[in-house]
Amino acid sequence: MPNPLQSSALLALGAGVLILLKPKLLNYIVAAYLISDGALRLLGRRT
Repeated sequence: MPNPLQSSALLALGAGVLILLKPKLLNYIVAAYLISDGALRLLGRRT
């Protein structure tokens, strides 16, 4: 299992690639990123 720093970096990289490929989905990608980041922080997997 990747450490929290790696999972955050992978999440950000994936979001960036999706934004480059589908700029019209920017709002949904940002919302998904914020929700997943918040969930990881609540679960204590990311500081």
